[in-house]
Amino acid sequence: MKHLTKGNLPARSAAPALALLAAIAAGLAAAPAHAQKYPVTPAQSDTARQVAQAGVPLEELAPDAPDRYVVKKGDSLWAIAGLYLKRPWRWPELWGMNYEEIRNPNLIYPGQVLNLERKDGRARLRLGGARGTDNDTVGIKAAKIDEIKTVKISPSVRVEGPRADALPTLKNNQIEPFLAEPIVVDELALTLAPRIVATQENRVLLSHGDRAYALGAPGYPLLDGPDRPKFFRVYRDPKPLIDPVTREVLGYEAPHVGKARLVTGESTTTAPGSTDVMAVPATIDIVGDLREMRPGDRLGVEPPRPFLSYTPHAPDRPVDARVVSFYGDVVRLAGQSNIVAINRGTRDGIEIGHVLAVLKPGRAAVDTTSGVKVPMQLPDQRLGLLMVFRPFERVSYALLLQVTEGVSIGDVVTNPY
Repeated sequence: MKHLTKGNLPARSAAPALALLAAIAAGLAAAPAHAQKYPVTPAQSDTARQVAQAGVPLEELAPDAPDRYVVKKGDSLWAIAGLYLKRPWRWPELWGMNYEEIRNPNLIYPGQVLNLERKDGRARLRLGGARGTDNDTVGIKAAKIDEIKTVKISPSVRVEGPRADALPTLKNNQIEPFLAEPIVVDELALTLAPRIVATQENRVLLSHGDRAYALGAPGYPLLDGPDRPKFFRVYRDPKPLIDPVTREVLGYEAPHVGKARLVTGESTTTAPGSTDVMAVPATIDIVGDLREMRPGDRLGVEPPRPFLSYTPHAPDRPVDARVVSFYGDVVRLAGQSNIVAINRGTRDGIEIGHVLAVLKPGRAAVDTTSGVKVPMQLPDQRLGLLMVFRPFERVSYALLLQVTEGVSIGDVVTNPY
């Protein structure tokens, strides 16, 4: 295996090396690149505004929906939606505010008052002032204008920044630990990823503060430079995510075991008295550990932090998906607050915040009650809801919500109803 020194790397070899890093970075950071985009057409925006102002039918309200509710610290948008609605993902239709505020729950804060209006057979939820003010019915822009930072974008457009105590959609402790752990890479990124090849003083295991050495794949040396990544995730034993319908490998789930910083890149040398060229591995420092690391573990470019606004909403197109795998210690059945992967991703229009129903496929049966055998297909059984919080290109991770029975690999995932 012949490696090139960083000082005399030909231009034609630099392109594949850059392509490698770009491919790995794209594979590791697929979710954030798509997560912040909500492709809404002008016609869809107009429809959303009209629906929000119209409200929802009274029969959609939860039986004990309160007329007035004061937002408390520790609340979440999903919990409040469930307080008012039988189907919480329809909260934008209940919310009688402008469209921008419908899609931005970060303008809701502890102490504010929610007022439920019932009129002409429909219900609307208005955001009032802070508890204790003389006018609970004034909107957030009037009641809290002195507490919200306003940033001028142009002479005619202003954006209001959320305060630090903005109400979250979900309680972050349910999914925050997960966001720092697995990544999904494709087969190319997995094949070309650099590996840890040696340790100092023949250590078997590595942890924070240790130094180690890494080599890129043949033809793709791990080099340093002003435009090259310095920080990497270390991951181990990637698990294939297999589509339960097509049996196709959708990607590889790579558990994150630590972080490393590149100190010096790869180079080459020759042994004394020989013309044979030998690789000099890159030097890395271990700067974080979730588990002990070892030679053979792979390196992937540290991805950007995922977008953290998990606004729940129903998809605007049909979804036909399946549960691919469970994350964590789940063996056979997943339940409330467990994390699952589904076989649809950003290329299928899946977004952060999509709420979907999970169904147990109905089994084939035969009716013999009339004395004649009649084949039939029993209906699917609804098990609960899930919400997508981290989509990749071909798979997405979701948190199970309101699950009444255990979820299995292969269960159907579709639009909520």
